[in-house]
Amino acid sequence: QLQASGGGLVQTGDSLRLSCTASGITFNVNYFGWFRQAPGKERENVGGIGWSSGRTYYSDSVKGRFTISRDRAKDTIYLQIGSLQPTDTAVYYCAIQRSGRGTYEIWGQGTQVTVSS
Repeated sequence: QLQASGGGLVQTGDSLRLSCTASGITFNVNYFGWFRQAPGKERENVGGIGWSSGRTYYSDSVKGRFTISRDRAKDTIYLQIGSLQPTDTAVYYCAIQRSGRGTYEIWGQGTQVTVSS
């Protein structure tokens, strides 16, 4: 299962690190992705990391402020968010894309990030 954690109430300009631990399901993983969904908005893929390659990608909306990393020994990926803005307020989710699959199909429970102005 996937479990995201590390969210909370923070102030504008703060930094935050989210974690996502994948227990027993990291076999045949192509990418881990981070997503967010703000109230009344569609879910947004903010970025991802290749589980074997470590290659990362980011959406243009977060590039330069978000950093994704992984610790294979801990079956965990991280999302470091810098210079948080109220527009970053959302539920953040992690997900898995299996090798040979074109979509993210395994989802974890989200963690709420609320940025106060």
